[in-house]
Amino acid sequence: MAILTRTDAGHITTLTMTAPERLNALSDAMLSALNDAFDQIAEDPDIRVVILAGSGKAFCAGHDLKEMQAKRGAPDKGAAAIKDLFDRCAALMLRIQSLPQPVIAQVHGIATAAGCQLVATCDLAVASDDCRFGVNGVNIGLFCSTPMVALTRNINRKAAFEMLTTGRFVSATEAQSLGLINRTAPPENLATATQDLATTIAAKLSSAVRIGKGAFYTQAALDTAAAYAFTGDVMVENMLQPDTDEGISAFLEKRPPDWPD
Repeated sequence: MAILTRTDAGHITTLTMTAPERLNALSDAMLSALNDAFDQIAEDPDIRVVILAGSGKAFCAGHDLKEMQAKRGAPDKGAAAIKDLFDRCAALMLRIQSLPQPVIAQVHGIATAAGCQLVATCDLAVASDDCRFGVNGVNIGLFCSTPMVALTRNINRKAAFEMLTTGRFVSATEAQSLGLINRTAPPENLATATQDLATTIAAKLSSAVRIGKGAFYTQAALDTAAAYAFTGDVMVENMLQPDTDEGISAFLEKRPPDWPD
């Protein structure tokens, strides 16, 4: 069985991590498969939304510790091999946020360490209401420093630092209140709830969503004045597009917009 499967339905693509025996760990093979899939999706104008899911009893349990230990013991290459792993993982996280299409994490079971990082990195997240989240590397003596980057850009610092230093799990309800996920659903309704969110977004003008996603992350890294200057230019670009003209005209004329399918 492939380690990652892709299903296309209309304008929505679902990527499912299929290594349940390893809790969908971000192994070398999984990182490679995800990066390749996102690169392909980025070039596909028909895809408007991506759902990232996991198979088995967990969404993702983080890095593959057996692989990490093997890299650690590699003669004269331990540090370089481990650094390469984290560089490739960081490249995946950056790829998700640079992807033109919004990415929704569909989370069940547990999302720990780099798995929690993956949830925090995705643009949106829907979780089963019995799901748990943790950045619990500290429990085995490995502080979750790279997952911390995504986590601290989602939730407040004190809550993030508590999770990082205690290694405790948070429930889906707490994760939602902290801003780590958007919404919860009963396990039996998780796929439907995620699909509903994806369908809502896919129905919007795709060019506007693509422009908006890129601007969202760029402006977040700027100071307020620079962010307004940048987004003003983005609004001009968006406003002058033919499909935007059609959308505004349709609104003023009280009719549905005639946008391309």
